[in-house]
Amino acid sequence: MPIPPTTVPPADEAPSEAASRRARGRDDACPGALRLHPADDGSLARVRTPGGLLTVHQARALARVSEVLGDGRLDLTSRGNLQLRGLDAACGGELAAGLREAGLLPSERYDRVRNIVASPLSGLDGAGCGDATAWARELDATLCAGAWGELSGLSGRFLFAMDDGRGDVAALGADVTLIATRDGGAVLRMGSGTDGAALEVRARDVPRAAALAAVEFLTRAGESGTRAWRVRELPGQHAVTADGLAARLADEGVEAVRIGHGKPGDAPGTPPAPGVVSGPDGRHAVSVLVPLGRVRAAQWRLLAGLASRSGSGELRVTPWRGVVLPGFTADGAAAAAREVAEAGLVTAPDSPWVGVGACTGRPGCAKSLADVRAHAARAVTESVADTVAGGPRSPDAPPVYFSGCERRCGHPGGRWVDALATSGTDYRLTVRDTREPDGETDGGTGGGETGGGVTDVAADQLAAAVAAARGTA
Repeated sequence: MPIPPTTVPPADEAPSEAASRRARGRDDACPGALRLHPADDGSLARVRTPGGLLTVHQARALARVSEVLGDGRLDLTSRGNLQLRGLDAACGGELAAGLREAGLLPSERYDRVRNIVASPLSGLDGAGCGDATAWARELDATLCAGAWGELSGLSGRFLFAMDDGRGDVAALGADVTLIATRDGGAVLRMGSGTDGAALEVRARDVPRAAALAAVEFLTRAGESGTRAWRVRELPGQHAVTADGLAARLADEGVEAVRIGHGKPGDAPGTPPAPGVVSGPDGRHAVSVLVPLGRVRAAQWRLLAGLASRSGSGELRVTPWRGVVLPGFTADGAAAAAREVAEAGLVTAPDSPWVGVGACTGRPGCAKSLADVRAHAARAVTESVADTVAGGPRSPDAPPVYFSGCERRCGHPGGRWVDALATSGTDYRLTVRDTREPDGETDGGTGGGETGGGVTDVAADQLAAAVAAARGTA
C-alpha cells in the first residue's frame, strides 16, 4: 500500500514564529466540558465526541442542555466535537452532571485529551479497509482507563486520527494517525511522518499503538523543555523518530515494522457528500451538512429521532461539520433526506452551502471585526439567485472560509478562498494554500497566498466576488 500523504506546518511560518509556538510560557487554555471558556455571548463548553460517535440518548441530552443552560444551539467543530454556547459561567456543575448522566463525560481527568477523529463512512459504503469507528472507541476507552497516566498531560489540541484506508481523516494533520491497510494491518504516522518514515502495526494493536505514540511525544516534549502542544512543534533535535517509536512499542509488546517514506500532502480530506450513501449490505446512510456548523436544538432532535428510527441508533459527527445517520432502508433513507432538508439542513450534493464555512464572528467573539456568519449566509443566498455566482459549481472548486480576524480560527486545509473581514462591512479575498487545517480554536497565519491576487470587496458584493475567486482558484 502506498503511504498516504502527510502534512507539514504552514509554509509561511517564519522561524521566529515557529520558535515562539514551541516555547510557550502559558498553559493550554483549550475549553472542555469542565473548563468553560468566556466569550462575548456567554461561556463556551466543548464536548468531546471521540470518532464523532453519539448514541440517540447522548444526542438528545445535548439538545436538552443546550436549551436549558445555553442558547439553544450546538456548534459542530472541525474535529467532529460539539460546542455549547451562551452558558452562564456558574452552570459548570449542572452541565457536568447532565453530560455525565449521558455518558459524555466518562473521565474528568482525561476530558480534554479525548480528541479522536475517524472516517465517518467507515463500514457504511464498502470503501474502507478497516473499522475505524471500533478503533476510535477502543482508543477512547484506553485513554479514559488511564493505563498511561502521563497522557492526561496532553494538550487539548493534540489530535488522533483513525482512518479506514480511504485517506479522508489521514489528511487532517493529526499528531498520531493510523491508516488501515488491505492486508489487515495499519500504518502508524506521527505529524509529518516520523522523520520521513512510517511504521506498520497489526490492526488489533492500533489503540495501544496510538496511545504509546502519544507517550513518546510527551517524552520528547519533556526532553525539549519547550512545552510543545503538537508533534509539529517539537524542535528538530527532539523530534519523534521511527526507530525511537518502534523501540517504545516493542517494549510494550507491540510489533512494528518500519516501512516506506511519506511525502507532504497538499489537500485536506474529502468530506462525505450530502445525500444518501448506499452500502454493500443493502443498508443506506444519510449524510447531512449543517450550514456553517451551527444547528438549532429542534433540528438536532430531528436528527436524533431519525437515528432512532433507522435501527442503528447512532449519529456520526464529521470533521467537516456534518452528521452521518447510518442504518436505513433505501426508502427510509430517501424519506429521511427529504425531512432533513425541509428542516433547513443540507442533503443535496450541489447545494450552495457545500464548501462554505465561517468562524464564530460577531457577536460571539470579541476579536472579530464583523458578523461573518450573517455575511456568509447572505452570500450563499444571493449566489442562488445571481446568474454569475449561481452557475454550476465545479466539484474541484476550493472551499471558502469567512474569518472575522487574522487568527482565522477553524480554517480548512489545502487550497481555499480566504474571506477575511477587514472591518464591519469590508473583506479581503485571497486564495491560500495551507498544508494542514487549523484546529478548533487554534490561531494561524492562514497559509501562503498562491495566485488569484488579493481582492478587496464590500460585504454586499461578496457573492459574486467569492464565486469568481472559487472559479479561478
